[in-house]
Amino acid sequence: MQVQAVSIEDYISKIPEERQEIFKKLYETIEDNLPEGFSGNISYGMVGWGVPLKTYPAGYHCAPGTPLPFISIASQKNFIALYHMGMYAKPELLNWFVEEFPKHSKRKLDMGKSCVRFKKIDEIPLELLAELSKKMTVEDWITTYETNFKNK
Repeated sequence: MQVQAVSIEDYISKIPEERQEIFKKLYETIEDNLPEGFSGNISYGMVGWGVPLKTYPAGYHCAPGTPLPFISIASQKNFIALYHMGMYAKPELLNWFVEEFPKHSKRKLDMGKSCVRFKKIDEIPLELLAELSKKMTVEDWITTYETNFKNK
């Protein structure tokens, strides 16, 4: 379920009403805790943060001329999803998250390669996601991206 939106506020206004408050809290948690230099936007039909082209002119190799994506959140049909490219690319960050998750949630971790799915929206571990958001700087992400993805 891709939401057609032109801004973050527009996106939030178009998702189911019962998800809007928690989605706003999730957005604010990430926004308030990301290191300086990431910028928020709508990309790939989701709310996302990435490295702006002025910081990283090469942009995303899969879509030249677009900012380098880092974290995205989306309201899907049966869950709210968090996509974190840093966890996909950096095993030690993924391991940290997997180890920490049970300390913040009584739910089983529902995760794909970079996607964490939250089916019980009233139990999204915002404190853990705040910590996760702080773990990589723009410089860390660019280095990790170039090492793992670019020119592969």
